[in-house]
Amino acid sequence: MTTEHTRVPNHHAHYPGFAGLTGFLAAASMVLGRGGDARLAERLSGLGPGDTVVDVGCGPGAAVRRAARLGASTVGVDPASVMLRLARILTRSSLPVRYLQGGAEALPLPDESASVVWSIASVHHWADLDAGLRESRRVLRPAGRLVTIERRTQPGARGLASHGWTDTQAEEFAQRCRDHRFVDARVDRHQYGRRRTLSVTAIAP
Repeated sequence: MTTEHTRVPNHHAHYPGFAGLTGFLAAASMVLGRGGDARLAERLSGLGPGDTVVDVGCGPGAAVRRAARLGASTVGVDPASVMLRLARILTRSSLPVRYLQGGAEALPLPDESASVVWSIASVHHWADLDAGLRESRRVLRPAGRLVTIERRTQPGARGLASHGWTDTQAEEFAQRCRDHRFVDARVDRHQYGRRRTLSVTAIAP
């Protein structure tokens, strides 16, 4: 039987926010080992030097810095001040990067200000998927690219092992994208090393 847990892609929206020493340790743990996801986001988005990238749920900013080093203007958005603090410490002032506090459901950016919006390992924490997709559409220019990447998890997983998407959850998120009039929404499966991930990509109308 399909349960709410297995069906809804943002099943960790209730997860406590990152703050204090625990939040700092969580942020530090995300600094290393995220290069594969950042490279995948770069490839799936077709990132180029003229792009403006918004990283929703940027954490300590690994993917933000990678995009900036490739010549894109980048904005990292995260609701946790501890994440943004560490991201700023790790980012050279010469990089074209801004970090802003905010969430997927209320991005602190103007309409049509980005050519790429990506969210890496954070969509399953969005408080409201529909609000998040509306905001992504709002800030994307026409034909802008939406890229979401999550760890591939197994049905029935619990605890940290459930932080990500099952195949069914990825397919449902792709359908949500279509419901919000994104086009060419598709699910792909990836593996690099031992890490298995799912991606949903779509194009703003």
